[in-house]
Amino acid sequence: MSHFEAQLSKYADLAVQIGVNVQPGQILVVSAPISAAEFVRLITAKAYATGVSQVKVNWSDEFITRQQFEHAAPEVFSKTPTWFAGEMTEFAENGAAFLHVIAEDPDALKGIDPQRIATYQKTRGAALTKYREYQMSDKVSWSIVAIPSQPWADKVFPDVPAEERVDKLWEAIFHTVRLDREDPVAAWQEHLDTLEQKANILNAKKYRSLHYIAPGTDLSIELPEGHLWAQGDSINAKGHTFVANMPTEEVFTAPLKTGVNGTVRSTKPLSHGGHIIDGFSITFEEGRIVSVSAEQGQEALEHLIAMDEGAKYLGEVALVPHKSPISESNILYFNTLFDENASNHLAIGTAYAFCIEGGKEMTQDELIAHGLNTSVTHVDFMIGSSEMDIYGITADGSREAVFLKGNWAF
Repeated sequence: MSHFEAQLSKYADLAVQIGVNVQPGQILVVSAPISAAEFVRLITAKAYATGVSQVKVNWSDEFITRQQFEHAAPEVFSKTPTWFAGEMTEFAENGAAFLHVIAEDPDALKGIDPQRIATYQKTRGAALTKYREYQMSDKVSWSIVAIPSQPWADKVFPDVPAEERVDKLWEAIFHTVRLDREDPVAAWQEHLDTLEQKANILNAKKYRSLHYIAPGTDLSIELPEGHLWAQGDSINAKGHTFVANMPTEEVFTAPLKTGVNGTVRSTKPLSHGGHIIDGFSITFEEGRIVSVSAEQGQEALEHLIAMDEGAKYLGEVALVPHKSPISESNILYFNTLFDENASNHLAIGTAYAFCIEGGKEMTQDELIAHGLNTSVTHVDFMIGSSEMDIYGITADGSREAVFLKGNWAF
């Protein structure tokens, strides 16, 4: 076995054992592009070796997807087959685990009418509402991992000889998921313990609000009563841990839906729906987005926040130090899975139910009553830099430094 094959095998082990952490008798649902076939075969073999009852693979292909967006009849984008949403929901109801393998070309849908993309995303999001409730409340295990594709590697490393780009992206991904450590599983456990310590400190503080200050950013975010800071690993309804994002460097919580005021400016491009949105600012009043401006991707950004009423509010507040492995690599991935773990970020759209006390058992109406946002979408965007300060405001009005110059103040 070559060194690369050995690393790929370890990566599959991480995805199965640490990512979704599948259990004997469980169903594993894998969503992946056909370019990831070799890796998915490894995943399948390792999952069956753990004793899963079934591995169900849902394949996709960017060429076919683009052809559909270019040529399919308009009504196709406003209808989602009931069988697809029904199947995903049924798998979730039966306690399946869900692994998403991504290898996205950031420019896959460049030039496509953003309205077509937005209509498709809104329709699909609405159809999958019940499934997403299982996911967003940690009732099921789910995880996202990435593998390179040539178009993605071309975008990330344009100055590297073309024949070396995919290998270089593999090397970067292996580093971000700690596969270059002597014992990757132990390294992950140590890392998750560190994130848990940060979350515990914030949960003990019980800040009433956070104040963000950076070039182009002056933003106040209230936090709901009973909010909880979460970290990389989660626990599903059956008590099994899983890691939703690999890599992960964040601790995060939910904002009070109506408690966001001020303006925030992005610090990294957002790759969303096959378009790049860059150099953008968003202004909030009482939680609601009242204006947006982007140097690139203005129309795509406008379509995103018009997805539904919940897309005009925030659902996540995440803290990531500037001194973190992905940030210090100085690699811009044009992929949110990686870029959000190099930067403080926020998310437009629905909130995670587990980010408030008792949230996992609450209905959607109860979550809304506790101040959490709900939407058909959830899109992270990056706002952090070495110039960002964040202050926590306590219940008595005291002001404490949480981040100074992009890093933890404690």
